[in-house]
Amino acid sequence: RLEMRSFGVKVSVIEPGFFKTEVTNSKNLEKNFLSMWEKLPEEIKLIYGNNYIKEFLVAVHKMQKSCNPNLRLVTDCMEHALTSRYPRTRYAVGWDAKLFYIPLSYLPSALSDHL
Repeated sequence: RLEMRSFGVKVSVIEPGFFKTEVTNSKNLEKNFLSMWEKLPEEIKLIYGNNYIKEFLVAVHKMQKSCNPNLRLVTDCMEHALTSRYPRTRYAVGWDAKLFYIPLSYLPSALSDHL
């Protein structure tokens, strides 16, 4: 964003939370993850342990439940950034981005890593 300023180009950053898309589709994520897991050497699988894959898949399914189906929130921010006379520098889209990720970004790294 700052690099483009010297060329007269204004850049807005759109930071969406979790939305229902093919990227967050739990079936696709599970299929891709299991495919990668199967290709790993056995010694790496042992380092991670059997519980790792189970816990990851549970987390993927939980994440899917919190995904917002209303993609209009994202496209509205895109439209505003493109058409506004004074677009914002950053657009946090979705309740999770506003209530979790923004405050988390202000915390010290050690604390945010723990959370």
